[in-house]
Amino acid sequence: MTNGNIWRLSATELAALTRAGDLSAEEAVQASLDRMHHVNPALNAVVEDLSTEALDHARALDRTRANGAPVGPLHGVPITIKVNVDQKGHATTNGVIALRDAIAPDDAPVVVNLQKAGAVVIGRTNTPEFSFRADTDNPLYGRTHNPWGRHISPGGSSGGAAAAVMAGIGALGHGNDIGGSLRYPAAATGAVTVKPGLGRVPAWNPSQKAERGILAQSMSVQGLITRNAADLHLSMPSLIAPDARDPFHVPMPWRGEAPGEPIKVAFTKQTFSYALHPEVDKALDTARDALIDAGYLVEEINPPNAFECGRVGYRTLMGEVLTLMKSDIEAAGSQTIRNIFDVYFQEFPPIVGHDLIQALAQRSHYAREWALFMQDYPLVLSPFLPQPFFKPDRDTEGPEGIHEVLGCAVYSYAMNFLGLPAASVPARLAELPNGPQPINIQIAARRWREDMAVDAAVAIEERVGKMAPELWDRMGALV
Repeated sequence: MTNGNIWRLSATELAALTRAGDLSAEEAVQASLDRMHHVNPALNAVVEDLSTEALDHARALDRTRANGAPVGPLHGVPITIKVNVDQKGHATTNGVIALRDAIAPDDAPVVVNLQKAGAVVIGRTNTPEFSFRADTDNPLYGRTHNPWGRHISPGGSSGGAAAAVMAGIGALGHGNDIGGSLRYPAAATGAVTVKPGLGRVPAWNPSQKAERGILAQSMSVQGLITRNAADLHLSMPSLIAPDARDPFHVPMPWRGEAPGEPIKVAFTKQTFSYALHPEVDKALDTARDALIDAGYLVEEINPPNAFECGRVGYRTLMGEVLTLMKSDIEAAGSQTIRNIFDVYFQEFPPIVGHDLIQALAQRSHYAREWALFMQDYPLVLSPFLPQPFFKPDRDTEGPEGIHEVLGCAVYSYAMNFLGLPAASVPARLAELPNGPQPINIQIAARRWREDMAVDAAVAIEERVGKMAPELWDRMGALV
């Protein structure tokens, strides 16, 4: 491995080398910084370059190791942090011009946990305004581009994180997800992620002026985007470490009890009124066959009330947004984001007042139905989107655009409303008329069993292959 190729290493490979002393933290970080400076101008994935403090941190880690002190599981692993999470001394802009000077007084729990594990933050990544689009563009930083080409949106809201990690800028990308914001960018770029379940990862921004609404508290989660599934097993145990600033965090080990074998998987191609594209159909079959080959017992059966649960869940979220966020969006948002929210409210008519209280109560009914279903089927393999990923700015094209981008993503936001973990992993590279495009599928898991979702993602990846090497072979022409 030459110095010029260190950036290609996975987080697992890097950590093994740095912990053993075969590679310094400074070398690992410098390689990622060099890669960032080479490809980021074309991508605009990282919007705040932290080269100087990253190298200082890496050198300090090297000194610590040289002095014989114990090192963390992510020792010297370069990472990025999304700009909607507090990092002390840096602006938590959330992609909004009015927040460009909102300097964080302290680190958020996820930043503390990752750095405590030895990770080194090399930059902060882009997000759409208010982190509330499935695409990544804003008036403050501009558009992030997908490393596969400009025919595909990079996804959102963690679009900068996914574009960065898949392009080789850091081995791990931090993101978050209230309706799909980890899984949309993973699907757009062929990355791997797991949306943790409710209460799994401590979350809080010291800069926030008021507590978040109950839907934001119960649907939004922090997570990581990676180039390969095994890196989630390496990194997530550090991310989920307790932090007393989140009083509702549940401190549990990453690994649960070994499940009985064979593990049953519910397999569904149900897309309700949305057409299933042939390439997505093939990706689902490939993922199913990979799991069967790995020893899983896969049965075609539809999970309970996914469509109703997803729609009610997102309509309740829109009710909270209408009540708690709309004034901020009107005051500080661009005309583009204001128009998008107007159409969100058409696609998902907000549930408010007495009906909102009833919908929140109904959430327990949906969660119970899924809990009972998952006694027999601990995993659910489904589409993430029924169609290949959409073009940039598709969500600015009125009701039809929002319907295609967000309306069809029932299996995405249903998992947020249920509070269940859900992994996204590529199962196919489609060669479409506009250019190449990864096709990711989703694997939902029982409550607290993120590890099982990631195990299934590993099994699929081992049989399908990783997307990053193919991407890097093509990037010379695409970036």
